[in-house]
Amino acid sequence: MSAALGLDTRLTDDHHESLRLWLRLLTCTHLIENHVRKALAAQFKTTLPRFDLMAQLERAPLGLQMGELSRRMLVTGGNITGIVDQLERAGSIVRTEDPADRRAYLVKLTREGRRQFSQMAVEHESWIVTLFSGIPKREQRALNESLSLLRAQLTRKNP
Repeated sequence: MSAALGLDTRLTDDHHESLRLWLRLLTCTHLIENHVRKALAAQFKTTLPRFDLMAQLERAPLGLQMGELSRRMLVTGGNITGIVDQLERAGSIVRTEDPADRRAYLVKLTREGRRQFSQMAVEHESWIVTLFSGIPKREQRALNESLSLLRAQLTRKNP
């Protein structure tokens, strides 16, 4: 296990509960991400950033501008361009001139891209369900509610 994945193992009862919670969340996030990354590579020969970009496009059937993709995915435009280039070469997406802004491009899933993403999304959901299967549903709901409160607080403090 890498140092990042074991951050919460170095904590003691002397650490503030908030710090303990933050490092536990970070560790769990990394563990889940690593599982998903490996499964996407093994089953679909793709990466998590490609999957994430396709997920954004699946939610926007009319397409998204490159800048909007960058904002939604919280990465630089250069990162988006690289992923878009790869997916375009694979025939999963198409880049067209935006009729509303000739300086920008719209990126859309192709029919094949939608088919590919649909298959990946079904498997992705099953992986996540399996990873959380050891936690009773009521505890999952309670954790989700607590994290929703945290997100709302963080959003208010850091617009």
